[in-house]
Amino acid sequence: MTGRAEAIGHARVLRIAVPIVLSNATVPLLGAVDTGVIGQMGEAAPIGAVGLGAVILASLYWVFGFLRMGTSGLVAQARGAGDDAEESAVLVRALLIAAGAGVAFILGQSFLFRAAFQIAPASAGVEDLARHYLSLRIWGAPATIGLYAVTGWLIAVERTRGVLLLQLWMNGVNIALDLWFVLGLDWGVGGVASATLIAEWTGLGLGLWLCRAAFAGGVWRNGARILDRERLMRMARVNSDIMIRSVVLQGSFTTFVFLGARFGDVTLAANQVLMQFLEITAYALDGFAFAAETLVGQAVGARVAADVRRSSVLTAKWGMGGALVLGLAFWLGGPAIVALMAPAPEVQATARDFLPWVALAPVIGIASWMFDGIFIGATLTREMRNAMLVSVLVYAAALVVLVGAFGNHGLWASLMVLNAARGLTMARLYPRAEAAAGMAPTM
Repeated sequence: MTGRAEAIGHARVLRIAVPIVLSNATVPLLGAVDTGVIGQMGEAAPIGAVGLGAVILASLYWVFGFLRMGTSGLVAQARGAGDDAEESAVLVRALLIAAGAGVAFILGQSFLFRAAFQIAPASAGVEDLARHYLSLRIWGAPATIGLYAVTGWLIAVERTRGVLLLQLWMNGVNIALDLWFVLGLDWGVGGVASATLIAEWTGLGLGLWLCRAAFAGGVWRNGARILDRERLMRMARVNSDIMIRSVVLQGSFTTFVFLGARFGDVTLAANQVLMQFLEITAYALDGFAFAAETLVGQAVGARVAADVRRSSVLTAKWGMGGALVLGLAFWLGGPAIVALMAPAPEVQATARDFLPWVALAPVIGIASWMFDGIFIGATLTREMRNAMLVSVLVYAAALVVLVGAFGNHGLWASLMVLNAARGLTMARLYPRAEAAAGMAPTM
């Protein structure tokens, strides 16, 4: 297949990365359209219900984000080793996990929604509408989680244009049906939910078609291969490590938000505006981290340590270049972006005070994001997990020291410490990525 014998160069890195960047750029569009369409009803409750319901489901599904990363690393290694059967089997195993998790969510929806509204209570009107929204959208759980596996497989085999096509299809279907169901048929909140549900299932159908090569050889019917105990255990270890790492990372960001709330509503709002800059950074630079996953994974599977290093260096160079561009853009254009996002003068003024931290964030954080991609490709997930745990301890110490002394500046400084610690701890462990290719590291 293509990729296995192709030289690792700048063109190949960009061919993998650019479609991911473009795909990510479309993600915020859907939320904006959902809000805009439901806002035409002229009432606040439906807007709140759709927003709350979407956050609840995103939080539930987010736990299974490990399927995207774990599938990518394992498939890339199988591809590098020339093991077509395992390349297909990993996808099937991931889809089985997605199906099981999706069915569990459907069966347990009553308990899940009750718990969610206890954690995030809303007015009776908003909660009733949100329950209606959730009762429809939950039927898309197997599709949404399954799409994590499909996306991971497409990235690993360097078909990222397929990921872009998939995102464009789902957004296009969702937006078109939003307009029809809500504005044309007056279905309200149920119309938004139905549009997303149809987009999710048709997206999975398109995704499976894009992955049709994985099913061509009939491996999906080979139960002994799919359910091989050793391979299942390896997949479980990889995925559990990634899940722990992701939960701890999310907890760190949640802590940042909660501590920021202590400084008053204006500072909390300013922090929330500035966090959108970090989200933009992640979307923009993800493509290069994904390229690292693919190329490093294939190099490890092919047992060529020199290619692990070349893949790591090339993708990191592009990532650093992108980080510098973003940092400069935030420094120069940040005030204008803040003014667009937050019309309130006091929020704008406060956000501008902390804008330098956001401009530094891409440059400080790029190492951690790129090493995440390298470690996922090499399936060094235990090391990635342990690096995260160590980094969070450093982050906690920074919070204790800096927040009390410097307030919200100390809070932002602590977040920079977290990302710097992640990069440094994984840099120390990087030689294991080359060793994973079956050769001693040359560093």
